[in-house]
Amino acid sequence: MGMLTREEIEKMGFLHVGQNPRLSDKASYYNCGNISIGDNVRIDDFSVISAGEGGIKIGNYIHIAVYSLLQGAAKITLEDYSGLSSRVSVYSSSDDYSGASMTNPTVPEAFTNVKTKEINIGRHVIIGCGSIVLPGVTLEEGVAVGALSMITKNCHAFGIYSGSPAKRISERKRDLLELEEKFLEGVHL
Repeated sequence: MGMLTREEIEKMGFLHVGQNPRLSDKASYYNCGNISIGDNVRIDDFSVISAGEGGIKIGNYIHIAVYSLLQGAAKITLEDYSGLSSRVSVYSSSDDYSGASMTNPTVPEAFTNVKTKEINIGRHVIIGCGSIVLPGVTLEEGVAVGALSMITKNCHAFGIYSGSPAKRISERKRDLLELEEKFLEGVHL
């Protein structure tokens, strides 16, 4: 996987880029002036990071795997240590599918009814491959989402969610919080 150099990244005009960025040269980045990237972030090939006016804030130690998508007009936040498996789609905007309005971006706004709401993906959240996160959702700290899930509602801390629509199916261990402390203290296991 080819990675952009620091010089190439800086020329793109991101709002902020932290230390040790590993951004694929085969991923697509749109409206970089509204994208903030923390330390030790890796974005893999063929991902699309497309910020609307609300922007995209990517914290520290984040992994966005191949073919993932972040897009929409409202703000999208990925907090520290969260990760998206391959083909995860995160939408902070969505057309109205009811038939009460027209759809798609080629139709003037007066004829559409796009829902736009912020998305917050909390610390230590992991989202399994092929999952979809819809506008207005908060995934609290420690949430784990199974593959091929559709997240339409908030997910509460340290729950394991799966399905379409996703439902809480189990509890997730909190051991990772102790491991984070050791990691931050520089302890090497």
